[in-house]
Parts: sequence; structure tokens; C-alpha cells
Amino acid sequence: MTEAPRTDEGWYVLHDFRQVDWDGWRDAPERDRRQAIAEGTDYLQRHEDVADAEEGASAVFSVLGHKADLLVVHFRPTMDALSTAERRFESTALASFTSQPTSYVSVTEVSGYVSDDYFEGDEDEIDEGLRRYIEGKLKPDIPQGEYVSFYPMSKRRGERDNWYDLSFDERAELMSGHGDVGREYAGKIKQVIASSVGFDDHEWGVTLFASDPTDIKDIVYEMRFDEASSRYGEFGQFYVGRRFPPSDLGAYLAGDPVPTSDHGESGGPHGEGHHGGHPHAAGEAGATSGRPHGQSAHGDHPHGDGHSGDGDHPHAEGGHHGRDGGESDERDGDGAEADDEASIRAELGDLDIYAGKPHGEDVFATVLYSEADPDELFEEVEGLRGNFDHYGTHVKTAVYSGTETDREAVVSIWETASAAETAAGFLSELPGIVARAGEESGFGTMGMFYTVKPEHTDDFVGKFGTVGDLLADMEGHHETDLMVNREDENDMFIASQWASKEDAMAFFRSDAFRDTVSWGRDVLADRPRHVFLA
Repeated sequence: MTEAPRTDEGWYVLHDFRQVDWDGWRDAPERDRRQAIAEGTDYLQRHEDVADAEEGASAVFSVLGHKADLLVVHFRPTMDALSTAERRFESTALASFTSQPTSYVSVTEVSGYVSDDYFEGDEDEIDEGLRRYIEGKLKPDIPQGEYVSFYPMSKRRGERDNWYDLSFDERAELMSGHGDVGREYAGKIKQVIASSVGFDDHEWGVTLFASDPTDIKDIVYEMRFDEASSRYGEFGQFYVGRRFPPSDLGAYLAGDPVPTSDHGESGGPHGEGHHGGHPHAAGEAGATSGRPHGQSAHGDHPHGDGHSGDGDHPHAEGGHHGRDGGESDERDGDGAEADDEASIRAELGDLDIYAGKPHGEDVFATVLYSEADPDELFEEVEGLRGNFDHYGTHVKTAVYSGTETDREAVVSIWETASAAETAAGFLSELPGIVARAGEESGFGTMGMFYTVKPEHTDDFVGKFGTVGDLLADMEGHHETDLMVNREDENDMFIASQWASKEDAMAFFRSDAFRDTVSWGRDVLADRPRHVFLA
């Protein structure tokens, strides 16, 4: 008998589909409709804010077609929490105007293909990037402001074609080819895959998110021609819709377009909604430093990906949505961290040091370091950047070469935190990734981005050398490197890592830094960006 891979489970998932009794809604007194909207909005808002549990995520979507009108998706740590969420909807006045034509129950998981060390409990041997990847798989976020497609699927168990009779190597080869298609959609598609074996009628529930709904159609269409699907895939009904904020419930029931214009369009690789995401995003998402290089990338799950971790991504998105992955100058998912970093920026402001709001706007950056061949890395980044450029919140993505080290830095800057976090997921799958900014020190990295006037490039490099000598003698300083944009030698990024916030702040308070800032006003072509990366 073929050995079943081990699995580990995370959050439980409920796709709760609702159909509106439109005749009853039109005939109802205005008072009853107002009450239904008020109670329905409150229910949806409280659950989207996860007021009913310590962690999780929820979202509401409008559904096109006759199969349903609304979809409410819940991620919760326990199955009991899902049951409570489902029943609490029935206590609202809105519930009397709806029925439940179908639902789907599942649980997120990682499989034994991800790491022997993980399943054998040898935590010291687990790569930090892998640990973050697993966290993102088990506790995913729901992207904001996105089109959604949900469908269940199974692997065929027929007399002639039985997926479960294949050897691991045969399944791995099929998944590898399948993943090649999925990688073409990195930056366009975000998915959440959850196992429903023993819970529902199929084996997995697949949820795809995209800013352009045709990307959903295209990836499913292309993968139908792959043997892993054409020969072994069996699909249930498909549902498609669009996310909208709970405050738009009244507009939805009135027949108005949602999201309403007050909420605008999605904001990043997977959108930036009016609440700004959840700590376990995607990307958010999740684990964004990727798997150990050389790790097996195949699995038994719906489509596999041949690319990321345990192979249970249905469409090989090439990245993971997670709060832990994209680092920013502000953390909207954790009030304490946001307050702490806001206080750092205020303190820097008191010192007349600019900290992270160029031209009055927030920017959010993620930085990953790679030891891959620079030309190979740049080619890969160029491909991802082409996808990123489709989003209005993308500021820049570039490869910087170190002057003090033999590694490259991949820097991606966005206007929203969730977009930066999601981008980090895709970037973490680049070749040779060895570290994420902030993993090497307690305080992490202070990213300092400078655009130098061409006639002063050499002067700036010389000044950095002088400052670098001072840094080498400072307590708590780990490493500082001047990194230069491969496409623009006048665009530089200084990565500075410290043991603690106090150590970093001691440098920013120093006369040496003050002198450097004053000197820089004459040689810089634009205002610098000091962005907290960790």
C-alpha cells in the first residue's frame, strides 16, 4: 500500500453561502429592512474584526449567478468557533431574508512533503523561512478588495486512473509540470487551499483571489490541459464573486454596485481593503521567506505547485500571504507594534530625521537577501516586477548589489502594508534567498533609501565609508552595507542591522549622523526614505 503523507492542521474554514429572498425583501416594511441591514452589518463587521475569537479572519463577498447571492468565509482556530459563527448569523434579522443553499467545511494543512524535521519535532533544524511558510499555510489571511472563485475538487480514484495508486515519484513529476503553469501567475493569483477529507463531499476546497477575474479563468483553463488535472482532477461547482466591506451591505441589497466608490479599488498584489488586513495575511502572506532551497516541492494536494514548500498550492501561486513576511514602517495588524514604531518615527522627527513618509505618504518596504547569481536573480525579479506594475500601489522593485558583502538585496516598496507583505511572499520564492531583513538582529533593519545627484555619486560612496568606520565601533551594531541599484548607480540602499532599537537610536542621535544628514541635503536628488523594515 502507498504510504499516506503525514499532515498537520491549522485553521478551520467555513464557506457559508447565502441566497436572498428578493421577493420577501422587496415586500418587507422599510423598518424591517433597516433592522436587517443594521444587524447584518454589525454581524459581518464583528466577524471581519474577529471579535468572536483570539485569531482568524472573515470576509463577505457578493456572488454572481443563481447558485447563491452572498458568500461569508470564516477562518477560525477551532471547528466549534465556526459553528458559533454560523449560528450567530441565524440570530440576525437579516437571516430571515436568506436561505443557505450550500456550504463547505475544511481545514488548512501542510503535508509531510514540506519537511521531515517539522514532522519529527526537531524544531532546531527547521529553517526560519520554512517556519514562516508553514505559519502562512496554516493561518492564512483573506485578501482585501478582491474577486474570488471557490470550488471543491478531488483526485480521481477510478478503476483505470487512480491518483492514490501512483508512487510518490510519479505524483511528484506530475505536480512539477503543473506548477510550471502556476508560476506564470505569480503576483496575479492568491489562493487558499484547505483539506475537506472527512468533512465534506470533496477532498479540498480551493479559493482563488485576483484583482482581474480573467486571471482566475485563465489559470484554471490552462491547468485543465495539464495531466494532473485532465487525467486525475475532479471538480465540483464553481462560485465567483467580489469582496465588499460590511458597511456596503445596504448598497448591495439596494442593487447598487459594490464595493461602493467610497472604498475604491484593490490596492496591491492582493488588494488593500478598508481594514488593512490581518496579522496572518498574504500574504500575505504567512511565511514569506520560502522553503529551504533544494526542498522537495511536490505533494498530493489538488493541483500541487512544483514550486513552493509542500506542494499543496492548487495553482502554484509562487508566494504566500503573511504579516510576518512583508516588513513595514507601520504594523496595522498589531496595535502595540504600530504604536511602538509610531513612537520611533516621532522620536526621529524630534531629531529632525525624516522617517518613512515621503511627500506626505506612507511607504512600506520588504527586503530579502539572496546569494544567487546576480544576473539570474535580476531576470527573475524582472518577471515579477512586470506583474507588480499592474497595481497602482506598487512604488518600485529593484535588485541592489552589496559593496561590503557578496549578496544581493531585493527591495520592493509599496504604498500599503498588505501589498508589501504579499509581494514578500512572491519574492521569497526567488533563487538563493538566504535571509529576510530583520532576521539577523533584535531590532532588525533600518532601510535608508537615497537617490544621489550623478555628480556626487563618488562623494556619497566615500562618505558612507567614513560613516561605516564609525559604525564598526558602535555597541550593538551588527552590520551595515551600502547596496547599489543594478539599474541605476545613483539609487542606493543602506541596510543597517542592530541588536536593539536603543542601539540604533543611539546612532541616529549622534553628531556623526546629524552631520551626514546635513551634508546629504546638497548631494541628494530627492528626499531620503528611512523605512523601518523590522
